[in-house]
Amino acid sequence: MIRSFKSQRMIILILIIFSMVIPNPVLSKSGKTSKKSKPQQTQQTQQTQKTAQGGLQCDAQSGVLMDALSGQTLFEQNPNLRIPPASFGKVLTLYLAFDALRAGQLKMDDMVTVSERAWRAQGSKMFIKVGERVKVEDLLKGIAISSGNDACIALAEHLAGSEEVFVSKMNEKAGLLGLKDSQFKNSHGMPAEGQYTTAMDMAILARRYIQDHPEALVFHSTTEYEYNKIRQYNRNILLQKNIGVDGLKTGHVEEAGYHLAATAKRDGQRMIAVVMGCDKMRKRAQEAQALLEYGFKNFSTVEAVKKGASFGPVKVKRGKESKIALVSAEEGWVTVAKGKENQISVTPELPKFVVAPIQKNQVMAKVLIQNEGKILKQVNLLSPLEVPKSILPPWPVMVAIIFGIVFIGFITLWWRRRPKPRPLR
Repeated sequence: MIRSFKSQRMIILILIIFSMVIPNPVLSKSGKTSKKSKPQQTQQTQQTQKTAQGGLQCDAQSGVLMDALSGQTLFEQNPNLRIPPASFGKVLTLYLAFDALRAGQLKMDDMVTVSERAWRAQGSKMFIKVGERVKVEDLLKGIAISSGNDACIALAEHLAGSEEVFVSKMNEKAGLLGLKDSQFKNSHGMPAEGQYTTAMDMAILARRYIQDHPEALVFHSTTEYEYNKIRQYNRNILLQKNIGVDGLKTGHVEEAGYHLAATAKRDGQRMIAVVMGCDKMRKRAQEAQALLEYGFKNFSTVEAVKKGASFGPVKVKRGKESKIALVSAEEGWVTVAKGKENQISVTPELPKFVVAPIQKNQVMAKVLIQNEGKILKQVNLLSPLEVPKSILPPWPVMVAIIFGIVFIGFITLWWRRRPKPRPLR
């Protein structure tokens, strides 16, 4: 009995030591199951650890920092994670409205009749009343400043006849802008099945919106707005910090958390920071500000090529012009680390010649903007004028023709003046 008891103790002791040395596969499987239950949190944790090694973290589900002038991404964390957009959708609604204003299809003092559907909108409101006639300008303020869902529906119905038709135009515009991971189901961003966007898409949207309609920032930078004797305040608290922020939009829905797309301008630079899925309201402002500060303190934006800058000239064959100088189609903005501005090189890739006919603004070549051997941007070079095809043939052909005519004339003259043979007798 004593031997049997000792043997059992030895077996138990060996099993304990074995379990300590070799991991339990059951526990490992349990850990994997836990990871699968929260894929977004796991992805966020991994990315946060990765960015922490680079000295920057973002306490949000996803985040992007973009230079608004160059379009270069300076920081990203889960940039393509699809998240409900909340009021981020209102940026696209405003984009279409400003498009219509520029095209003359809409005017600031146009009057919009408020429908019952708009009046019944849930969530944040501008507090317009059913049957009331409201100026377009007031609706734009109600969307940009007060984040009014009712104002979005009223404006959408006025522009497209119904919100559904307007939403189809929103998605069409999103496609044209290159928003690859966005789909909108309404004009205001309230929860809807199949509605999503990403931090990267929002950064692209914000950049294009500011480029096309810089006048919109007057609305987005306004800190308060009163309508129907109800005063409301812009939820973007970074506007009040005197750090150069002049837009753009906040957002929140329960299932997604707190969002903020913030843009700021300092000393000729403009940055766009997008954070999505923060767990607290104050955190979205803190995280967005941290990204903006990182951008301004660590990067320089350089205009390496000016729009319309001249390159060449390039030889023209078979044209009424013998040569033309090509011009850059756009500004060549690039972003580089501070202190490396002098390492930027501009290299035009010009053809040996071009052949007429040439259309005005036809792309003829390109110029490469590089930093430390890496191509940062390519700018197209255009023909500044139309070059018709010449009626006269090229000069080598002309010389050959002239030589041929002279030669034939010489032979003809010689033939006529040659001594005639005497007749035989």
